[in-house]
Amino acid sequence: MIDEAGEQLGVMTPLDALNLAKEKQLDLVEISPNAQPPVCRIMNYGKYIYQLKKKANVAKKNQKTIQVKEVKFRPKTDNHDYEFKKKNILRFLEEGDKVKASVSFRGREMAHKNIGRAMILRLIEDVAEKGVVEGHPKMEGNHMFVIFSNKK
Repeated sequence: MIDEAGEQLGVMTPLDALNLAKEKQLDLVEISPNAQPPVCRIMNYGKYIYQLKKKANVAKKNQKTIQVKEVKFRPKTDNHDYEFKKKNILRFLEEGDKVKASVSFRGREMAHKNIGRAMILRLIEDVAEKGVVEGHPKMEGNHMFVIFSNKK
């Protein structure tokens, strides 16, 4: 048995512990039910739950959520469009987000995967100063993609 100040009161019967908690107008909470004998504590349970929720809210507020932004290319993407999308990738990386750059192939373009791979390798070189590549370019179905994260 532990009281609200954290001092040990020794071993008691459940009835005695419950009466002691009622005298102090507090709750009897079982802390460790598997111990021999089980450990109980006298506390204000409502206040304890409130403090746990408050700690969880503070932890949630302090964490930063990282979004994965996607920028899509095609094998026939023009140079101006490439530069525009590259600037967007650099901006997303500066904001702290991850970026998934993908090249989509349609129909006969699947026979020329080397064009898409060359575009992704060029993008990796251009973004190298601000972003780090998480793995090699991968092919899933008719999409080749690579994921960039911010350089720390």
